[in-house]
Amino acid sequence: MRVLQINAVNGIRSTGRIVAEISDYLNNIGHDGYIAYSDGVAYKNGYKIGSKVETKLHGLFSRIFGTQAYFSKYGTKKLLEYIEELNPDVIHLHNLHGNYINLRLLMEYIALEDIPTVLTLHDCWFYTGKCTHYTIDNCYKWQSECGNCPRLKKDNKSWFFDRTKKMYRDKKEWFGSIPRLAVVGVSDWITNEAKKSLLSSAQMITRIYNWIDLDVFRPVNTNSLRLKLNLDNKFIILGVASGWSNAKGLDKFIELSYYISEDMIILLIGNISKNIDLPKNIIHIDETHDVKELVGYYSLADVFLNLSIEETFGKVTAEALACGTPAIVLNSTANPELVGEGCGYILDNYDVIEILKYLKEIKRKNKLFYKKECIEFAKDNFSKNERISEYIELYKNLMAI
Repeated sequence: MRVLQINAVNGIRSTGRIVAEISDYLNNIGHDGYIAYSDGVAYKNGYKIGSKVETKLHGLFSRIFGTQAYFSKYGTKKLLEYIEELNPDVIHLHNLHGNYINLRLLMEYIALEDIPTVLTLHDCWFYTGKCTHYTIDNCYKWQSECGNCPRLKKDNKSWFFDRTKKMYRDKKEWFGSIPRLAVVGVSDWITNEAKKSLLSSAQMITRIYNWIDLDVFRPVNTNSLRLKLNLDNKFIILGVASGWSNAKGLDKFIELSYYISEDMIILLIGNISKNIDLPKNIIHIDETHDVKELVGYYSLADVFLNLSIEETFGKVTAEALACGTPAIVLNSTANPELVGEGCGYILDNYDVIEILKYLKEIKRKNKLFYKKECIEFAKDNFSKNERISEYIELYKNLMAI
């Protein structure tokens, strides 16, 4: 079986690691895994889509004309030549909204060639006019048709025009024309949303959780890291994101910093604007793609705090649990699915007082009280081999239609 995955990145960030792990797994068990990507780490069976110049122009035109994934014609045509030569049995689509793909050209080719296609929902972009999320804005127009978008200046911004109705209609037509389409949600939450969307006519809609490499994400000794960061005798509250914003809970972390006791410290991993002044009891470390470094931070923490309002899965939460660290998350979107019984707490209110209550509870009981349950829950739900095996079974079922 020959499987081609297409994603904005390879080998970096959560989706980039996912596509690399699927492809590696396929190659290791006798199948052929290939990856087409716009940015990231070079891959042996990889194809680099387009160029940096074309990507920058795509991003500019997208903002000017208000349409997304309508440019990059040259890069996409070259990709189609590669696909023609590769002749894959299955195409697996991940994130296509990185200003590198002409969606119409790709979808029309897949439909014409009747290539079995798996579409994984890492966010909501595939079934909305343009939005990657919408719950903060309480907008559910995508269930019928987009237009008058409240998020026009968010996500991939449009400077002037609202073309969300056109993009919605085009996606409905293009995805609806693929004879063999399977839609995969990475959580129950987004899978159920997809069933109410323009993707509802897909031949299959199912949930396959994202996974953790449990051989990598596990508790490790952090004595040297604790000394290096001068965190001896500190209760460490950890937050991880690629880029921090208020949607990820940055404002709440800053507010929380004024309430925590002197023996508590907040550690934030991920990019933060240099214009933001952080309190002294918040330690900031830039985004890292070093997985072993991340494992160290997860293992170091006494609690993982995810205050993101919009999560289709929340892989950072699962990674923390696999390292034996209890989590506190918001009762929003997919967040509650990732915290099993005995693994932490779910916040009913986006309130610092409630956050403090659970922080003190974990501090009182000690991290070790939760450690075993966290690791077992991660093993039961986020095993890499089991979840990728579900994808392989899905590929086979789709090919058999």
